[in-house]
Amino acid sequence: MKKFWRVWAKSLGEKVGETDKQADAVAVIRTFWWVVHIATCFMIIIHNTTKLGWI
Repeated sequence: MKKFWRVWAKSLGEKVGETDKQADAVAVIRTFWWVVHIATCFMIIIHNTTKLGWI
């Protein structure tokens, strides 16, 4: 699990913070922001498909 977290955190962008604990906190915030962004995109897609009558 630790290896997965390390890869995920690196995929989110540059390491930020003076310590690993601070870098992990930033990665958690970036992960939350990523989840919100993806959820918003899916909601927009669902809304548009219903407006177009595809569902």
